[in-house]
Amino acid sequence: MLLGNITRDPELKSTTGGQSVATFGLATNRVWRDADGEKRSLPEYHNIVVWGSLAEFTSQFVRKGKPLYIEGYLKTRSWDGGEGTKIFRTEVVAENIILLGPKDSDGEEEHPDVADMHHHDIPLPDDES
Repeated sequence: MLLGNITRDPELKSTTGGQSVATFGLATNRVWRDADGEKRSLPEYHNIVVWGSLAEFTSQFVRKGKPLYIEGYLKTRSWDGGEGTKIFRTEVVAENIILLGPKDSDGEEEHPDVADMHHHDIPLPDDES
């Protein structure tokens, strides 16, 4: 599980099989006290991937700067980067997303239809069936 702020708006695409996939960034902070008792913080940046109806939900309601709670799993992909090098990228595949933060100026939720979506609402990605 991750709790952080969105670093870029989701980008929604479709696979060749017609499956929706969204990607965006999330920043989290590790907070601790050093030997002198001073509070320290270190940001970490994550690449998030979301599939199916959750990807579509994400593209509608998730926006840069907003706080977000994510449950999911890590997946590492690799590809040939040319000249004999292999490139690796580890991403968080989100299975549950909960939008956090204040209500809008009318007291209504900024995301009126759904506050969260769960993994049982989304199909598996094409390559993970």
